[in-house]
Amino acid sequence: MAAAQNTTLEIANQLVALCREGKNLQAIDSLYSSEVESIEACATPGMDRVMSGLDAVRGKNQWWLNNHEVHGCEVAGPFPNQDRFTVIFNIDVTPKQTGQRMRMQEVGLYTVKDGKITKEEFFYSMG
Repeated sequence: MAAAQNTTLEIANQLVALCREGKNLQAIDSLYSSEVESIEACATPGMDRVMSGLDAVRGKNQWWLNNHEVHGCEVAGPFPNQDRFTVIFNIDVTPKQTGQRMRMQEVGLYTVKDGKITKEEFFYSMG
């Protein structure tokens, strides 16, 4: 008999726990599908707005860590709905390029299929 698939809520709780510990790359490696799709509200300079595949998503996250000093991140949620869930991130960060500390809020919408995150979509203020 095949092992039971993790439910959306189990995946959501694991993601939130890892993000609260600052272990975002570990979350990607353990919870994401190899064919994951990541969609940002806008393109980051030098990157596409839509990225596909585990390596691309891992690379995007590594770029964020390399180019930002994160002073703190509050994670609210998860808020599940069938095969999807949202998480709210409140981030205290200084982009290394500008050196200007700021607070940002972002909502992540995640889709789960076959026990893995197959899509992540991010929503945040553009102005």
